[in-house]
Amino acid sequence: MVGKAARGVKDTLPHMRNPAFSENATMDLPSIDLGSACTVPPPAWPPLCQPFAALGPEFSVPVAVSPLPDPMLVACSADAAALVGLQPPRCTEEERLWAQAFGGHVDTLSGGSRATVYAGHQFGNWAGQLGDGRALLLGEWPDAENGRHSGGYPAWEVQFKGSGRTPFSRMGDGWAVLRSSIREFLCSEAMAALGVPTTRALCIVGSTRPVRREELETAAMVTRLSPSFIRFGHFEHFSYSGQTAALQRLTDWVIARYCPQCAGQPQPALALLHWAVARTAELLARWQAVGFVHGVMNTDNMSILGWTIDYGPFAFIDAYDPLYTPNTTDRSGRYALGRQPAVAHWNLLALAQALLPLIAKPDDALQAVDGFRPQFVRAVQQQMAAKLGLEQVDADDGVLLQDLLDLMAANRSDWTLTFRHFSRLSADAQAAIPPELAAQFPRQPQAFAAWVRRYRARLQRERRSDQARAQAMDAVNPVVVLRHHHAQAAIERAQAGDFSEVRRLLAALRKPFSPDAAHAAYAQPPAADAPPACLSCSS
Repeated sequence: MVGKAARGVKDTLPHMRNPAFSENATMDLPSIDLGSACTVPPPAWPPLCQPFAALGPEFSVPVAVSPLPDPMLVACSADAAALVGLQPPRCTEEERLWAQAFGGHVDTLSGGSRATVYAGHQFGNWAGQLGDGRALLLGEWPDAENGRHSGGYPAWEVQFKGSGRTPFSRMGDGWAVLRSSIREFLCSEAMAALGVPTTRALCIVGSTRPVRREELETAAMVTRLSPSFIRFGHFEHFSYSGQTAALQRLTDWVIARYCPQCAGQPQPALALLHWAVARTAELLARWQAVGFVHGVMNTDNMSILGWTIDYGPFAFIDAYDPLYTPNTTDRSGRYALGRQPAVAHWNLLALAQALLPLIAKPDDALQAVDGFRPQFVRAVQQQMAAKLGLEQVDADDGVLLQDLLDLMAANRSDWTLTFRHFSRLSADAQAAIPPELAAQFPRQPQAFAAWVRRYRARLQRERRSDQARAQAMDAVNPVVVLRHHHAQAAIERAQAGDFSEVRRLLAALRKPFSPDAAHAAYAQPPAADAPPACLSCSS
């Protein structure tokens, strides 16, 4: 059941076969000479405004940041800093100032911090009231280029994650550990470089504070940026608790700030639902295309903007397996790679139900959510056609692409490398299959060769030359993604006090489509006998 009562919206979803085929200007992160002296004044942090507080006391509570002791800057994203007009640190003293500021020691940043309340469905079950248990909303900074990099939104909300207990921490301590903070920091910036809508990570600050998880670790804090951190769960909280006036106020606020075109519609809440459905469909298509598994697609982890939010036990898939999930808690595989689109559909039903008090007819809400499936199919077919160098989607491409997926699953082909190697395959029927591509199908080489003949016949209907097609494919098929074993190597060095590997890995992730000899090691998959990444929700 979705929520406490179905209220006219269906609560079960048919099984979807592998959903993929059912129907950046950047600045280099400066290398820092730790022995250098600053030649510029210390940073002047832009003032924060806190418009969320104006919604009313039902929506958030003021909570002071708990500063990290002995803060140290682990890494900073120059790209994220540019979004809000900040200059990343260029010397030892500036690093110290950043660590102080983004470790919670500067009142001008943390003086207006608030924790927001929301609810959610977790693993398909109603979890009741949740809220920001270890994150605090500091306020917002204007976009440095009037929304050019934020999708047209004028400002970025600034959030500390790992800043201590809040009234919504429940049994948690409110801290984040260095391990999980590094993973979120790196993946946020990796996804942005891949062109996937995502919250951003400005920097990560480590400390000496001990934190108990599966073992004793140290605390860290990530500064996150997003035009909004509003989740499906915010709407669920006010709807299911019977606070209809507050639900209306939240809906009006989101529409005014993020989709003002909905305000002029006969039913603004219904228009908002249509808007969220379309954006979520596009997001899921992009996740599937890059082989990203979120790992914990609860409704409280779904952004109303259709952006990726909350990087917990995620993974970029190595050997293709549509039933793979990196979450140790997900014993049923609910959030596996191939089930993510169906879960997104389910979560949109939960959002629709939450909005029902503001929508005239339940059937209108159901019809809006039913638009997810065809929108997702169109989007993912376009994404996957581009990965295979096809300029347009033909009627029979779905079968061709699904057969490739079946072969990849049977051969445990590496998702990222397989598609990258396809750009080296000539459309000439007499040309040999590149050995690095053939090596991805060791168990069924003849079946793959037969598939290549069909693919080449399909390419004959295209107009581009091999060279032009290869160039287009290399622009959408990355060389580097955040593989678990590389992230783990960076984490282990950081836990020993060496942050250089985090910074090197970040530099590689910021240019995922560009082969670079300096970053070649990060393109390498794990050893063939290495078990798939399996992570806890503390990750």
